[in-house]
Amino acid sequence: MTGNHKDKSITRRRALAVTGGTVVAGGLAVAGYQAAFADTATATAEEATTASASASQSSGCMTLMSSVTEGPYYLDGALVRKDITEGKSGVPLTLRLTVVDATDGCTPVKGAAVEIWHCDAWGYYSGYTTANPGGSAPAESEDGSTADDDTYLRGYQIAGANGVVKFETIFPGWYTPRTCHIHLKVHTGGQKEDGTYEGGKVNYTGQLFFDDTIAEEIFTLEPYSKHSGSYTTLDDDMVYDGGGASSGLLTLEAVHKKDPSKGYKGFLTVAVDPDAENTGAGGGGGTPPGDAPSGAPGGTPSASASS
Repeated sequence: MTGNHKDKSITRRRALAVTGGTVVAGGLAVAGYQAAFADTATATAEEATTASASASQSSGCMTLMSSVTEGPYYLDGALVRKDITEGKSGVPLTLRLTVVDATDGCTPVKGAAVEIWHCDAWGYYSGYTTANPGGSAPAESEDGSTADDDTYLRGYQIAGANGVVKFETIFPGWYTPRTCHIHLKVHTGGQKEDGTYEGGKVNYTGQLFFDDTIAEEIFTLEPYSKHSGSYTTLDDDMVYDGGGASSGLLTLEAVHKKDPSKGYKGFLTVAVDPDAENTGAGGGGGTPPGDAPSGAPGGTPSASASS
C-alpha cells in the first residue's frame, strides 16, 4: 500500500516502543513485563509485582496516563471475554495490560475492568460497518467471516490481584485520518452482569498505539493489503502526542521475528487514578471522510447495536 512513509532509522519514539519507555521505574518495568507475558497469573508473579510496586514507592512511579477522546465508534454493552476476534481475519495480537494505581506507588488495581475496541483489518468497526474507512477497501461484508456485525473486536476483561488483563485479538487496520490504534477504558466499582460489565465508573479513557515500522509492514500482508490509501503515521496523528508509553505506545514482541504474519505480543502498564472519572465522551478522534455513508460515526449505529 502507499503511505506517508517515514525514515526507517531508529528514533527516540521507536526506542520507547522497544523498551516500553523510560517513565516506568526500573523495578516496575521488569515486573510489569513478567506479569504481562506470564501465561497464567501465578502466585509467584503476583508476589514479584507487589514487591516491585512497593520498591517503586521510593524510586518513583509511572506518570499518570493521559486521557483522550473515546472517539466516534464507542458502543455500550461489550461482552466480558478474552478472545474478541469472532473469526475476523488478521495478524494475531495477544494484548496484555497491567493496571496500576499511579497515586499509590503503582500498586496493582485488583478488579479493574479493561474495555477495548478497535477496527478490523480494513478499517471497519462493529456497529458501524458501512462507515467509509477512507482510501480504497472492500466492503466489510466481503471479509467472509461469521463475526457478529454489532460485537466483533470489542470486549472486557477484569483484572486479578496482579492488575493484569489479557486479550486475544488481531492487529488493527487503519482508517482516514487516524493512525493504527486500539481504544480502551478502565472501569472500577462495577461488576460482571449478564455477560457484560455494569455499574461503577470510568477512571480512564485512552488509546493504544503501534510503532510505524511494524504497522506498515503488517499492512503489506493479507488481508490488510486490500485496503490501499494514505496511512497516517504517529507523527501526523491527531490524538497521539508523542509521549511514548505514558501516551499509550505499546511495546511489541514478534512471535516469530522472521515472519510477522505469525503475530505479535503487546504490553503496556496503564497507570490510572482509581478515584478519578473520565469517560472521554464528546470528543472527535477521527470521523471518516465527508463521503462516508449514513451509518458513519456522528450519526446513529445500527438498530441492533444500539439496543
